[in-house]
This record gives sequence, structure tokens and C-alpha cells, in this order.
Amino acid sequence: MILQALATYYEKLAEMGKATRPGWCTAKVSYALNLTEKGELQGIIYRKKKEERGKKTVEVAVPITVPEMTTRSSGVSANFLCDNAKYMLGIDKENDEKSRKRAQECFEAAREKHLSILKNAQGKMAMAVKRFFENWNPEKAFENPIIRDRLEELTDGGNLIFCMGIQEEAQKDEEIKSIWEKSYLEAESGDQGICLVTGKKGEIARIHRVIKGVPGAQSSGAALVSFNAHAFESYEKSQSYNAPVSKEAEFAYTTALNFLLSDREYSMQIGDTMVVFWAESGRDECRKVFWLSANPPKDNQKEIASLFEDIKEHKYINCDEEILDPKQKFYILGIAPNAARLSVRFFYQDSFGNILNNFSLHYQRMNMVKPSWEQREFLGIWSMLYETVNQKSKDKTPVPNMAAMVLRSIVSGGQYPQSLYLDTLMRIRAEQGEVNWGRASIIKAFLIQNYKWKEGEEYMALNEESKDTAYVLGRLFFALEAVQMEANPDIKATIRDRYFNSACTAPASVFPVLFRLKNSHMKKIERDKGSSKKYYEYLFTDITGKLDDIEFPAQLTLKEQGKFILGYYHQKQKKYEKREEK
Repeated sequence: MILQALATYYEKLAEMGKATRPGWCTAKVSYALNLTEKGELQGIIYRKKKEERGKKTVEVAVPITVPEMTTRSSGVSANFLCDNAKYMLGIDKENDEKSRKRAQECFEAAREKHLSILKNAQGKMAMAVKRFFENWNPEKAFENPIIRDRLEELTDGGNLIFCMGIQEEAQKDEEIKSIWEKSYLEAESGDQGICLVTGKKGEIARIHRVIKGVPGAQSSGAALVSFNAHAFESYEKSQSYNAPVSKEAEFAYTTALNFLLSDREYSMQIGDTMVVFWAESGRDECRKVFWLSANPPKDNQKEIASLFEDIKEHKYINCDEEILDPKQKFYILGIAPNAARLSVRFFYQDSFGNILNNFSLHYQRMNMVKPSWEQREFLGIWSMLYETVNQKSKDKTPVPNMAAMVLRSIVSGGQYPQSLYLDTLMRIRAEQGEVNWGRASIIKAFLIQNYKWKEGEEYMALNEESKDTAYVLGRLFFALEAVQMEANPDIKATIRDRYFNSACTAPASVFPVLFRLKNSHMKKIERDKGSSKKYYEYLFTDITGKLDDIEFPAQLTLKEQGKFILGYYHQKQKKYEKREEK
């Protein structure tokens, strides 16, 4: 199903001119070897460009269309017109005997391939490339001042191409293009079989091209489909012949997936998972709407609110003045690195409208009163996960797999992963009751969706009529903390720092102690701030009046602990709300 969806998407990309033809691929190029007509190296042209990555500006290799590159895991296998310095120049940053021998072997493979393919070529560019390979001596490469001055850059692993001046590049030369395409089509055919993706008979791909752009995977790329051991063989069919995919389908799905991963604007990394998404129609507007829904930017919250309002009222989906079909299929794929391969975290498909509607329902469940300084209306998925980690830690990566499970639960409208709730509770306990807007929102959404807490929709802000014991105890705990802070404004550690965790899990062991402390705090308030005493007396009378049983419960369940935290957070926000009104 995944390969079929990607292969279909490739057809859309090809129609729009966004995907390469068979025999070609997109590769990131760092430098161009500038040749004379005699094939002599006359300079190195820098091909990297500056790009904004968060708050930093970095230099990255430029993606260009080049002849299809081979899949290398080991051994020597040269590419045509685009490869690293070992193959193009016969040099390596390591200058020991073993490295020199390996580089020499790589260069000889590249020399043989280029001279074989271009043997009948007569054009200026082709002749320059042939003469270069005929005359270049890797053993004397380090004596060349052009190489010596750029040695460290050239051997950093980046790809090199040939050119004659800035404008003329070898892979763009019409004669060379024609020769390469003819050579590619005339390549020796492999085994024939029925393709599992297309259902048609064709030549089966023995090795599938690697996928690039997944952080944490090998820089040279990792395979999504790969077989390299006897344990994976069936009916004595080795490598990929035991799961036959035609070369045509293999080219289509790898090209489509590499295209999606190369588009940093509409792909996102959540935890250890790289998430890509696409619509059946191939339109980028659909991808933009999904990206905004999953990760609402701080400066674009109104647009998202308007979008979800239209979805709620069953209106057309509008993006950049384009009307999008809500009935079309939409696909979401999450992949993570796994040594030399890629692991599929999840794959989900549904109608575009259903997915956006599930996002809308998710944000409704997350709706929560927040501080006045908080400008965000929606808490994106990455921001949710960020609430489960230690904010002071250098590594703020959430638990692996959780990111994929959270995204899948949202887009499918299913239950949130239990780990999201538990990790949020543990983070609050670890920080002695530090409950912010994000954590309170996660708890509320989880209780509604997973525990079927139907009344949860009424708990966006303080519910003063609620008689839910756990919720009322949370309100009561903050009231006790507020009295302490009123009596001792300069106090550095409140009862929250010492008693919150116990009060949240075993109220009976803590609240009697807190009430004794409260009485002494009330006496101090009466001496210093008589007017405040009446307010707190009324507050305690109102809150305790909501408790049906005078006895505090010995234990609170996980569900009740979440309600306790909500009560605490709501009562705290109510206090700050009153202060802002004054």
C-alpha cells in the first residue's frame, strides 16, 4: 500500500514536471570541476548555497538533476558524471596506503565507465570529460595547486560534477544526455516477473535505490526495501526477487519519497520520526494546510482558527484562494532511521476532510484557559511532546515512538497513547506541581478521549459548580497554597514544592496537615490584611461545600490525578485573572 501510494504520487509529480524521468535522479552537489576543452582542470566552482536552519544560517549542497546514481553498500561502483572525490579525482582525505589504494580503484572504475559510455561522443563537453579521464593521474593530484588549496572541502564526502564555465554543465549537454539515456535503456535486463505494486509483468529491481533526507540515517542514504541475508529468502529467491517490484515502480516510489523528504518546507521531524504527507491530487496546497494544522506557527494562528471554523461548518477548504477537495485521499507516512535501513513508524490514509476534521476535534479537546501573555491559540504536536520532557535538559527529545503514536491518534481520531498522559503526569511530579497551559490541555484532552469524560468539555476554565472530588481537591490545594503566599509574600518554597505529589496521589495523608498550617496562615492574614481574610473564608467554605464526604480519599487513580491537576490549574488561573482585572 505504501509503495503503491508513492508510485501514484510520482505520476502526479511527473505530470507537473516536478520529478525526474527514468534514468535520472536528484542529487546534492557541492562543487563543480571546471575543465578546459583539453580536459585539464582549471578551477573548482563552489555550488553550495546559504540556507536558514532555525536561528542559524548554514551552507548546504544544491540539489540538481543528474544521471541515476547507483546504490552502494560496499565494493566499488561508479556513478556517471556525479560522484565524490574518490571516484572523480581518485583522492581521499586519508593519505595512508590503504586509502590511496581504495581511491585509485574508485577512480579506475569511474574512468572505465565514462570512457565506455562516451566512446563515440564527439561534442566539446564529452571530449573534455573523456580527455580528463584519459590524462588525470590521481598519484599526482596532491601536487596540483587547485586540489591542494581545496583538499579538505573536496574530500568532505560531497558530490562533484563536471563543467566548462559556470553555465555549461556536463549533465545538461544534449549529446551526453542522449547518449546516457540510450545507454540506460540498453542496459542488461534482469529477471522478469509480476510487480507487486503495479500488477504488471516487467523487469524486477534487484536492489532498490536508497532514501535520503532522514536525520539519523546514513548520510549516503538508507533503504526502505532491502534484503541481504538468507533468512529473508523464500523459494530460493535472493535479494529483492522474493518480493518482486519492477524497476519502473521502484524508480517511481523512491523518486517520490526522496522528493517529499527533500522539501523541508512541508516535511517535519517529530521526535525521531520524519513525517511526510501528500494528497492524491498532488497539490501542494493540501500539504500546506496539513502542515499548518499539525504545527500551527505562532504568527499564523488566526488563519488556522478560520480553517477549523470552515471545517466545523462543512464549508469548502480554501488555501491561497484555491478550493481543495475534502473527499480526495490524503496520505501520511512516518519513517525513522534503523541502521542502514528505514523503519516505518506508521502509515495512514483517509479523506483530506476527515483528517482535518479530526485535527479540529483534537484542538477542541485541547481548548483551555491560558495566561494573558500566551499568544498561541493552538498547541502543535511538537509543542505537546515538548511538555513531556525536562525543559532544563540538553536533550529535549521525547520518548521514541511516542511522536508517531500521538500524530496517528490525532489524524485518525483514536485514543492518545497512554505514554503521553503518563509522561505528562511524571513531568509535573518531577517539577513539584509545575502545571502550565500545555500540560493542563494534554490532560484534559486525554481524559475526554481515552477515559470518555463527557463532562470534560465544560472544564475549559474553572468549573465552580463541579462536585467531582478529585477536581475539587485540586482547587482546594491551590487555595491552601494561595493562603500561604498571602501570609508570607517572600516565601521561597510553598506547600506545592513539598506536598503537591503526595496531595495528588494520597490526599488523606496530606490535607489534614495542610489545614493545620492554613489556620496559622489565616491568623497572620487577619493581623496584617483583615480584608483578605473574608475572601479566603468564603473561598474555603465554597470549595469544601462541594465535597460530599468529609473524609479525604486515601488514594487517587490516574484518572483522578488528572482531574486534581486540572482543578489546581483552573483555580490558579482564576486567581491571576482576578489580579489582571484589578
